[in-house]
Amino acid sequence: MSPADALRRRLRAARGIEPCDLVLRNARYLDVFTCVFTEGDIAIKDGFIVGLAPGLRGTREIDVRGAHIVPGFVDAHVHLESSLLVPESFQRAVLPRGTTTAVCDPHELANVLGVPGIQYFLDASGRLQLDLRVMVSSCVPATEFETNGGGILDATMLAPLLAHEKTLGLAEVMNVPGVLEGDPLVLDKIALFDGRPLDGHAPLVTGQSLSAYACAGITSCHESSELGEAEEKLRNGIAVWIREGSVAKDLDALAPLLTLATSTTVGFCTDDRNPLDIQREGHIDHLVRSAIKKGVPVEVAYRASSWSVARHYGLAGPARALTRVGAVAPGYRADLVILDDAATCAIREVLVRGGLVSEMEMVRAPAQSPPNTIRAKVPETVDLEGPTGMVHVIGVRAGRILTDRHVLKNDAPGVRRLAVLERYGHGGKPANGYALGFGDLEGAIGSSVGHDSHNLCVVGKETSDMRTALAALASSGGGFCVVKGGVVIAHLPLPLGGLMSLEDPDVIAKALVELHAASKAIGCALPEPFLQLAFLSLPVIPSLKLTDRGLMDVDAFKLIDVRAA
Repeated sequence: MSPADALRRRLRAARGIEPCDLVLRNARYLDVFTCVFTEGDIAIKDGFIVGLAPGLRGTREIDVRGAHIVPGFVDAHVHLESSLLVPESFQRAVLPRGTTTAVCDPHELANVLGVPGIQYFLDASGRLQLDLRVMVSSCVPATEFETNGGGILDATMLAPLLAHEKTLGLAEVMNVPGVLEGDPLVLDKIALFDGRPLDGHAPLVTGQSLSAYACAGITSCHESSELGEAEEKLRNGIAVWIREGSVAKDLDALAPLLTLATSTTVGFCTDDRNPLDIQREGHIDHLVRSAIKKGVPVEVAYRASSWSVARHYGLAGPARALTRVGAVAPGYRADLVILDDAATCAIREVLVRGGLVSEMEMVRAPAQSPPNTIRAKVPETVDLEGPTGMVHVIGVRAGRILTDRHVLKNDAPGVRRLAVLERYGHGGKPANGYALGFGDLEGAIGSSVGHDSHNLCVVGKETSDMRTALAALASSGGGFCVVKGGVVIAHLPLPLGGLMSLEDPDVIAKALVELHAASKAIGCALPEPFLQLAFLSLPVIPSLKLTDRGLMDVDAFKLIDVRAA
């Protein structure tokens, strides 16, 4: 059916000439344009809302008296890889939670595989009921201070991806120094995506530097962790996405930012949220109910969770007049959440393109095993020994991806060994350092999820346990593991790129429960040690980080000696 014929069918239904597919009678729905709840009948044809006034008839009619109806939630920024789920499994986890659109940045898999890593998600988007939109990864690699598997993706390599219907814009521009100093590699990509959304990544950037960053056309940032920081970004014309992931949790600090006045430029995102937290707490619905509990007006919270983000990315505007999302209004796609209670975001039913999610048969992840992408040679225990004496120590903050810096003796109480091993087969020996904050570990915790280049990361007390963890990760194609006394006591393989599992969400959630219990059993003090460990190799988040090439002083943006002067 041509677009014109499809529109003609909707117009006939809107005029009552032919029946609608579904009418939700006696609806109390959120008008996102005036930010108030109002009443009417929501009439749907071919997956789109065609009317709100009473009088239209439907082949199927549902009385929703007493419920509240809001637009489907839009996750403003998410790395599906960090959910550990392939796209088919991800939608099964989040659609019943009301997330009907997700704006993803596939730079995790892109750092492992290059352009094919981005194409993987573009291809998957066509198989899903979830509306998966792709921001093309801007920083592969994130910096020159680490080794990735995807090489350097420049503007010429990204240009062909612009033509895909699910491509929105340029994903988080993490290389802030590159922007400010006019690095041609960075600016060429920004120029390529001129006229499209440009996501930012500017933790603690302020003053003239922030103004210059905004001058480059950056239109959003999800990295604010302090209220004043977020307010300054809004004043510079940068939309703020309030993040509540499995490690980075910013809602407590930023909830006061969200008011009726700011709600057009403030939204919600999960960034990195694992399936156990999705199962226990929720997805965007968790942010909505948490924001309301902290005093954000109900109407404002639901506007920020839908229309505000859709509008920012051009999904609700005139450029997409026939495919708009983010509102309960004629001409908008019927992605809706029916709530038994708006204040607690108690979800009764979710609709995608006018169909009830509870009645949908969703595609499952492919059964075939992916190839092992871990090519690292397991090091000897002696290669995992760091320098002794007074050393720079990374201070880990529970629930934060920012780190502190300490100078301590390498064997001071609570200090544990940290190593990052290049995984792509270049033969490098591990970079060794130290971390404080994991607690009194008596074993080791290992991960192949190491943002953003995803080299192998391990923290522990004894080098023998650390080596056992690295060997387990290499043989399984990646994942998370816990070792005690030379024995792997918990292990979740992540064979797709060392980042994702083909298992169902509930299976992965159960494995995470076992991993958390195992990490606690060896003395770990962190509630989410695996993703916390993953961020210790990300050299674009202050203050100290460890990459496969050495200890990174992010504030000075250079590698430094682990030994303290």
